[in-house]
Amino acid sequence: MDTSEKLLTAASSVGLLMELKSQLRNGSGLKDLKLWPGIKLTFFSSVILCMFVKWLKKRKITIPREDLILMENVSSELTDKSQFSIKILYGSVTGKSKYFAEEFSKACASKGLNETSVVNMKDYDPEDNLFNEIKPNNIVVIFVSTYTDGTPPESAKWFYKFITEMSNDFRYEKGSLKGLKYSVCGLGNSLYDENFNKIAKDLDKSLNLCQAERVAPLYCCDENTIKSKHSSLEGDYEFWKNNFFEKLQHLNEVKSSSCCGATETCCKQEKKESVGEEKFEDTTEDEENEDEDDEYLSEVDDDLNNNEEKVKKSNGVLDLEDLGTVIKKIKTKKPNSEPKEMITPLLRKSLEKQGYKLIGTHSGVKLCRWTKSMLRGRGGCYKHTFYGIESHRCMETTPSLACANKCVFCWRHHTNPVGTEWKWKMDDPHLIFENALKNQYTMINEFKGVPGVKKEKIEEALNVKHCALSLVGEPIMYPEINTFIDLLHSKKISSFLVTNAQFPDAIRNLKPVTQLYVSVDAPTKESLKRIDRPLFKDYWQRYLDSLTALNEKRQRTVYRLTLVKGWNTDDVQQYAKLISLGKPDFIEIKGVTYCGESSASSLTMQNVPWYDEILNFVKQIQEELSNEYEITCEHQHSMCLLLAHKKFKINNEWYTFIDYDKFQELVEEYDKNGTQFTSLDYIAKTPSWALFGSKEAGFDPNEERHMRKKKKDITGC
Repeated sequence: MDTSEKLLTAASSVGLLMELKSQLRNGSGLKDLKLWPGIKLTFFSSVILCMFVKWLKKRKITIPREDLILMENVSSELTDKSQFSIKILYGSVTGKSKYFAEEFSKACASKGLNETSVVNMKDYDPEDNLFNEIKPNNIVVIFVSTYTDGTPPESAKWFYKFITEMSNDFRYEKGSLKGLKYSVCGLGNSLYDENFNKIAKDLDKSLNLCQAERVAPLYCCDENTIKSKHSSLEGDYEFWKNNFFEKLQHLNEVKSSSCCGATETCCKQEKKESVGEEKFEDTTEDEENEDEDDEYLSEVDDDLNNNEEKVKKSNGVLDLEDLGTVIKKIKTKKPNSEPKEMITPLLRKSLEKQGYKLIGTHSGVKLCRWTKSMLRGRGGCYKHTFYGIESHRCMETTPSLACANKCVFCWRHHTNPVGTEWKWKMDDPHLIFENALKNQYTMINEFKGVPGVKKEKIEEALNVKHCALSLVGEPIMYPEINTFIDLLHSKKISSFLVTNAQFPDAIRNLKPVTQLYVSVDAPTKESLKRIDRPLFKDYWQRYLDSLTALNEKRQRTVYRLTLVKGWNTDDVQQYAKLISLGKPDFIEIKGVTYCGESSASSLTMQNVPWYDEILNFVKQIQEELSNEYEITCEHQHSMCLLLAHKKFKINNEWYTFIDYDKFQELVEEYDKNGTQFTSLDYIAKTPSWALFGSKEAGFDPNEERHMRKKKKDITGC
């Protein structure tokens, strides 16, 4: 219903009610009521209102440029800049909130706003400090992320609890924060659906209920580059930042002109409108509308920029008809059909700092510590002990940095992107393969001349023979993964692929690889959600379907269990059931590697099991499986043991090693004629030093064991 229809309806109702009231006063009964005069009044009122609406449409309205959110003309410095003091609070999980808080502080300084301070929420007690921020020139800016299941970051728990409870606590007046100026910038990932930026939304709503005044509206920055309104987390932040300074500029202008002769009442009303103050009421039922407002804010810049020339020519004046066109364009705006890149500038900076050599827009390669170790002749990884790979000739890479989980033990501290399907720009597999090799060889060459590195090892390493598709992320998500595997095999490079058991269809469609791993991180639905923190809502069914799909594979298959003490070391019987479902050839069981303190994970050294604890767990699994599997190999240095199916025990000798040349012959025949082959077709005998219980404990005697210099004994501390 448009404005004129609403006015006509109102007029009709008023006219009829007036006539009804008049006749009742004259003593007429309900049956004697004569409404014809009311109908005539309604008719003439409608005619007059129609004429008024037509006249109104011919008038022009003025739209303040600050409401159009045209960012380009924001002055580089704010006038009377010294009058504002900005307190920047952040609550972070992985460090992104802290990063943007510090970046915003720098942006404030570049605008001449030098009275800024950046404070971690864990060091800020709102009960003691927040009320002191209620001053005319003070502004509180909040950067906050959302943690697992819509909970606040550890550092923001008390701040969040105090603010949200305060808004519903009868002991506090409704206007207890009246006069506090604030703005909230949320950092999240829309893949988490209902929990997307939940903490930022809750804080903004609670502050508003306490009658604090928004300087700039809540903005929900999105790490999901596919749905991000400005292509990335950084792009969304830049938009919020520009909008904040635009609103602050207008607020500054209003304050500067508040004593220019206008009445006090007028000034107060103008100030209220400039800050964008809203009704202070519970908006629980209107959360959907709030989300729509956020979406409008995040889209309106692009659409209005297209109309900027028209605005300039008319000095910021638009016809009502023109305004309707602008709004219509906003509502009907089509998403950008161009796929976005997976690696954002912030992600690139973080990964390169960790030593990644990034390839294209979604791939990477990195030297493994065991590659460096074997270049010095100091021993190889557990795959060298279990399967006979040459660690210094192994390339660790991935064609997809994205993952569908955020595991608590992730050794990359969740710096990689997440996703449930491929929607990013896709690079050609040939480009990824060629640049992966190029970067690998560049990193190997950097070790020439390094003390201890052996020349012959360098020469061997410059001919890669193995590829571990397990660097980070979920390689099986890459739509051209089969082509990439073909490229590996065409160069006689073996393929070890690891998947996280969330893509059963991709497992079924995968071409034969040398060895296919599935991460089995938990035995039950509840523990899997707690430790893997999957994005899929049907994660458990996908988990079971993936294990079933693994059972259908003919080539070598492996379950990889990472034990996290206190998280997933119970329910041995449930683990046994999962093993019976997938029937893997091998089961690798290792202790979690502690990667240092991280705000993204609560793990400590207390969660790292001792080797004896791992061995005891493996023995329980073996017993539960009715001795269908046996403990075959161990690599004590990696805290890892191997359970192998008894079919690999031939004439009382174990054959866990791989005949890599034979595999390449078999896969070539498969590609030509479709000839099937099994895991038993490319086996090789396991050397005695690799077997469980040997004196070498899995360390290759051809290598030289390197012992670090003894450090000061602190065991008594």
